[in-house]
Amino acid sequence: MRTYGMLLLPSHNRVYARASVDLARAELLVIGDALLGGRIRDVAETALAGVPYVTFATEEPLTEGEVAALANLSSLYALFEIEDGRLAPVELTRLDTFGSELITIQKYPGKTNEDFTKLLLNVTAMACADPERLLRRELRVFDPLCGRGTTLNQAVMYGLDAAGVERDGKSFDAYAAFLRQWLKNSRLKHRAEITTVRRDRRSLGRRFHVELGATKESYKRGESIDVTMVNADTAASGDFFRPASFDLIVTDAPYGVRHGATARAEVSRSPMPLLTSALPVWTRLLRPGGAIGIAWNTLVARRSELTWLLADHGFEVADGEAHQGFRHRVDQAIVRDLVVARLPAGRDRAAAPAPTARDR
Repeated sequence: MRTYGMLLLPSHNRVYARASVDLARAELLVIGDALLGGRIRDVAETALAGVPYVTFATEEPLTEGEVAALANLSSLYALFEIEDGRLAPVELTRLDTFGSELITIQKYPGKTNEDFTKLLLNVTAMACADPERLLRRELRVFDPLCGRGTTLNQAVMYGLDAAGVERDGKSFDAYAAFLRQWLKNSRLKHRAEITTVRRDRRSLGRRFHVELGATKESYKRGESIDVTMVNADTAASGDFFRPASFDLIVTDAPYGVRHGATARAEVSRSPMPLLTSALPVWTRLLRPGGAIGIAWNTLVARRSELTWLLADHGFEVADGEAHQGFRHRVDQAIVRDLVVARLPAGRDRAAAPAPTARDR
């Protein structure tokens, strides 16, 4: 039996306080089930020399591939193998393609914490038909309520193509300005442009599109990372992207605190009217075998409401013990949780209604 200890990120502890260990445990078990064949056991909080660790055991030593999978845990600062009270550091090779400033520089009211965004992306990826595609950087991510692009930035950090839709024009402009400045400061080869998408002489919305290279050499070879943000209503997402364009849908539903959730002309604290209206559109954009992950405020909508809605649209909801461990308090008005579900690979997409227009 081998024992390992995870030292958690200090920022993770500050943000989640008492919930940090429970969140780390739940994420560890989800990734362990998906990529380590369920070999993770005996997960616990353990104090070593007065410092708290999340410890776990495996019957056999972790392989190089398994360490690579665990290296991307959102809360992980360092990993050690523990033997006879001694801690031997385990070398970590993360998916991170760029410096952390890509996801930490932006500060604004209402921003979802970047550690939680990473957790949500990880857990959603583990629900897709082939979760190892995350480690191969083969997944394409869509955030239909993308705000100022925290999810898009995390996807780019992993070297994944990403796209999002945001209704608020100021948020769209702020993200475009931020990403352009970051690309310039980082001296990355790229091409960026904002265009107006028109159909039948009618403006559908603005589109910010970026192609960037992790290195000059990769950019010259045409190995670019593609980032797109559209300024439009999320219910119109099908006007800008082709059906079955994405492997993951990762999003924060409105928490019902500052602005409420908007569906058509109505405003509600609950995200359910918006999700009920938009989910058919989002589902058409997801490839069979893909997964959706939604974070929401449990004080304004019940978990059963979201799981029923996803099941009604043909999704298989991941509802095991590990997936029940993500509920945590953000502040007095927000108790956050997440739900993830997979679109079955055998789903008959021909039966779904066609979108009103396609990206050409």
